[in-house]
Amino acid sequence: MPRTTRATKRERQQTMQELVARQPIASQDEFARLLGERGFDVTQATVSRDIAEQRLVKVVRADRHVYASPDDLASQPQESDAALERMLSDLPIVVRRSGLTLLLVSTPGTASVIAEAIDHSSLHEQEGTLAGDNTVLVLFADDERLERWRDRIEAIRSRALGGLPAVVRDPPRPPVAGP
Repeated sequence: MPRTTRATKRERQQTMQELVARQPIASQDEFARLLGERGFDVTQATVSRDIAEQRLVKVVRADRHVYASPDDLASQPQESDAALERMLSDLPIVVRRSGLTLLLVSTPGTASVIAEAIDHSSLHEQEGTLAGDNTVLVLFADDERLERWRDRIEAIRSRALGGLPAVVRDPPRPPVAGP
């Protein structure tokens, strides 16, 4: 008989934590199906509330977005260039400048992962990062910090690529025709 009482809420949420730790779960429907297989009669709305209460978040693992527990994310090293090195060696990234902002442009769906890698790296000259779909904005207080940061990220990428050329800067623009 399916379990639906309030007394099972803790057990259901514990099961959700175990599922997230064991396997990639990409959707609320997938959660509902897996919980149903374990005897929990749940709706998508119940799953949604449980996800919010447990503060589960979507992260990129392999090549898809899946749910993760904040506890799992907190156990990662707080300051390491390893993830950033991996991003810089695996992804094509073009760096452009606009005022006191650097734009790191890469492939669709990668900006949040790049921004997170920057935020957890040894790079601290930036005021902050903001991720869209394929672009990360890196904000600076002054030119000196921007230039030091750009030099450091280029050194990290060069190291990740085994001494190959660093981050691609603004591509050359075609000359503007004169009068």
